[in-house]
Amino acid sequence: MRTFRLSFVVVFAAIFFTVNAADMPRPEYPRPQFERSEWINLNGTWTYIFDFGNSGAEQGYEKSTGFGNKIIVPFCPESSLSGVGHKDFINAMWYQRTLHIPQSWTGKHVMLNFGGVDYRSTIYINGRRVQEHFGGSASFAVDIAPYVNFGADNNLVVHVQDDVRSRVQGAGKQSDRLHSYSCFYTRVTGIWQTVWLEPIAKGGLKACRITPDLDNKQFVFEPSYYEIEPGYKLEVKVKEGAKTVFRQEVTAANSSIVAAKMSKVKTWSPESPFLYDIELTVKNERGAIADYVKAYAGMRKVEIRNREFYLNNAPYYLRLVLDQGYYPDGQWTAPTDEQLKRDIVLSQQAGFNGARLHQKVFEQRYLYWADKLGYLTWGEYASWGMDWTNPVAARNMLSEWDECLHRDYNAPCIIAWSPLNESWKEDIDEQRTRLTNDLYFMTKRIDPTRPVSAASGGMHAGFTDIFSEHTYEQDRLKLYQQLALDKEGSPYILQKRASAPYKGECYMLDEFGGITWVKKTNASEISASDEFWGYGNGPKTLEEFYTRLEGQVSAVLATDHIAGFCFTQITDVEQEKNGIYTYDRQTKFDMNRIRQIITKSRAKARSEFK
Repeated sequence: MRTFRLSFVVVFAAIFFTVNAADMPRPEYPRPQFERSEWINLNGTWTYIFDFGNSGAEQGYEKSTGFGNKIIVPFCPESSLSGVGHKDFINAMWYQRTLHIPQSWTGKHVMLNFGGVDYRSTIYINGRRVQEHFGGSASFAVDIAPYVNFGADNNLVVHVQDDVRSRVQGAGKQSDRLHSYSCFYTRVTGIWQTVWLEPIAKGGLKACRITPDLDNKQFVFEPSYYEIEPGYKLEVKVKEGAKTVFRQEVTAANSSIVAAKMSKVKTWSPESPFLYDIELTVKNERGAIADYVKAYAGMRKVEIRNREFYLNNAPYYLRLVLDQGYYPDGQWTAPTDEQLKRDIVLSQQAGFNGARLHQKVFEQRYLYWADKLGYLTWGEYASWGMDWTNPVAARNMLSEWDECLHRDYNAPCIIAWSPLNESWKEDIDEQRTRLTNDLYFMTKRIDPTRPVSAASGGMHAGFTDIFSEHTYEQDRLKLYQQLALDKEGSPYILQKRASAPYKGECYMLDEFGGITWVKKTNASEISASDEFWGYGNGPKTLEEFYTRLEGQVSAVLATDHIAGFCFTQITDVEQEKNGIYTYDRQTKFDMNRIRQIITKSRAKARSEFK
């Protein structure tokens, strides 16, 4: 009887998914690291209204059963894929759609999940206020069971407020001017990731933290639950393909930690991205299945040792590329899941072994493909746009970064955290120092397994595991000389007066390059013009581009104290034309030649500067 009930749930979910997937944008399950079979995708056509006067609450918009305009979720209203394409500032807007809650979900939590809503969102069900969330990068879920009518249609309204000019919210690279300029791009307002429903039984899993412990050949599972139900058990299975290599059943309690020790393990790396399948089954006091979650895990270890980056107990040189996660038709949202995968494949074809995910918390489907394909990533917050001297801005960032860390903790592909990017200030003031150190120590408390680059590219105000700097010097010899250690043994620091001193940390150059090159359909070679933006003067010919690129990469590779690099960047973004690929992911160069440059050996690079 137990098997029949579970099979019915799976079949029901499969039928619903099949019927709607054909004409539904982004139909795939959005959280593959913690996947349930029964769910309802809410992407597609919603109604909306802009609220430029921010007076919607006074007009009773939360009770609306339909606004006069239509939008395609999960694409932001600035994007063409949303069907709206409104490029001016949107400080407030309202969304609406109908939810049908199956009768069979009665007695369960009904979780309304939002992958991402920028920035402040308030959720209403049938005119009743349910919950408020702050943060455009962090995913969140709302239990709407107390507010819905089961077996009937219900009304969902989402109120969004977003002000990138406020200086108290993370905006990343969203422009604070009417139009995009330099390295700032089209804004992203409101819902920009998948919205979905799923039922979870009382006593079901809320989350499960999975920590790989390579040295002891085990995974450590730390589950948490919505409620603790007497007599409930959790079964943990670790599978290597079809073979179960670990199984244990424990009391379903937040204090019950499972150490899944194995006799031998397969490691995860870019060269061999092996993933173990995980099955988490909660059983009630009668042994019936109350909750079932599929997950996965990679056995890998990352650390800093002797100022070098180590992967799986061996030195590993990082050849990263800057990826800002923008799309011509979707802004922060990829048009398809296949595009997320393709971005990684294109980067690997260019010779990079990973990416610094820049000024945006990427969606979980991207991390899934990075896990599957063996692609190293640095997780970064969308920190630009915030005034670090403002305590409200600091408070907003700390709480949202906490949510982001917990959400993405299990991803094997993430090998480092970087909460801040270029926290520019002319001096080291108290507020910046305090925030930087708060972020560093909070990150280390939540995740002691990964190194932290507290402020990528300056200005370093306090503690960090990785001392990272940026330079866009275009000349190879000047770059090589700039990166050399000074008489005191200190590496290149952009603004020494505004930065904490170098204390022997692992040193990485996590932004350089940025060579401007514009490729047009009517010409194979064209130099940068004033209408485009990039670093330095653009080369005049393709051969000059290759020469400059190779010279810069060789200068970095030949510098012994640099443990890894990040090249700017993988694609053009709007007016910024310094990508290896165009904005629409077309090739600009001979990719075999690009790959040879990026993957050049350090020994060969050193020989070029003797």
